[in-house]
Amino acid sequence: MDRYKIDGHKLNYHVIRVTEWLKDNLIYPIYMEISPSGACNHRCIFCAQDFMGYQKRYLETSVLKERLKEMGRLGLKSAMFAGEGEPFLHKDITDIILHTKQAGIDVAITTNGVLMTRSISEKILDSVEWIKVSCNAGSPETYSKIHRTKSTHFGIVIHNLEEAVNCKEKYGYECVIGVQILLLPENAGEVANLIRISRDIGVNYLVVKPYSQHPKSHTDFYENIRYKEYEDLVESFQEYNTDTFSVIVRLKTMKKWDKQAKPYNRCNAHFFWSHLDAGGNIWGCSNYLGDEVLSYGNIYEKSFKDIWIGEKRRKAIEWFESSFDITQCRVNCRMDEINRYLWELKHPPQHVNFI
Repeated sequence: MDRYKIDGHKLNYHVIRVTEWLKDNLIYPIYMEISPSGACNHRCIFCAQDFMGYQKRYLETSVLKERLKEMGRLGLKSAMFAGEGEPFLHKDITDIILHTKQAGIDVAITTNGVLMTRSISEKILDSVEWIKVSCNAGSPETYSKIHRTKSTHFGIVIHNLEEAVNCKEKYGYECVIGVQILLLPENAGEVANLIRISRDIGVNYLVVKPYSQHPKSHTDFYENIRYKEYEDLVESFQEYNTDTFSVIVRLKTMKKWDKQAKPYNRCNAHFFWSHLDAGGNIWGCSNYLGDEVLSYGNIYEKSFKDIWIGEKRRKAIEWFESSFDITQCRVNCRMDEINRYLWELKHPPQHVNFI
């Protein structure tokens, strides 16, 4: 039961912005991924952004808050704090979250959950649309091996999740609390246990998702993984669904491993989203972090408006149009479904008037 459309996209709910794009008018992004911290307290064996080096750099609070206020005015609808490090390692993350909501921007967080204490949940849950905790095992021992951290962190994460749920229920907050697990050979036999734990403590959903190999990642343990052999297993997870708890298996995304050809030949999703790294750089694609060709500018040097309408982004758009090779895209890129949607809008089938 994918009531949140996690295995799809929601761009079709932004008709006005899409219409302006179809007219080739200037549009500002709807969604941004933000890395408040470059550092991380885990070293997961599947980490897609290990090539960023886990640098101990943190977005400067005052500048970020100023830019968030500006981006809210320009039409940014949502921001997810996640990225190259653990967002809760930023000393001002609570204040940043509250400020983001006050700027008119919906807030989401992806975290490993170790630092998401009860006191933090009480402060932020009323300002957050959803929190997704990455917990990639169903036992302390396997958790330790996959996250490459202390086995005790597994219990801490489950406790913090339970406290967040209790806080949500106590104050009547509407924040959706979820868990996600990356399906790997090491944890395949433990997914059901994590589902039961998550359901029993009262989270809203658990996502079972496939691995995605980043071209720059130092990690390549799973680059040849295929998910066809797991289809019967993931189908069995549906029995855990209830009226208040959903198991969301990203089966559509898993099947793309075996059918990697894309029905589009260029990326158009970059018009609708962007990535802000922990050094203040705005990027057009997280697949090309570190490549100047898709670096739009830095928030310490320019306003977001000047970055978005600036020369570097104009050249990046030209590169997308003329030189971008779609075959080099990351398998299971999060923007794939959006690109399929946009491509079909510009390349409709015959007889579309027969609705």
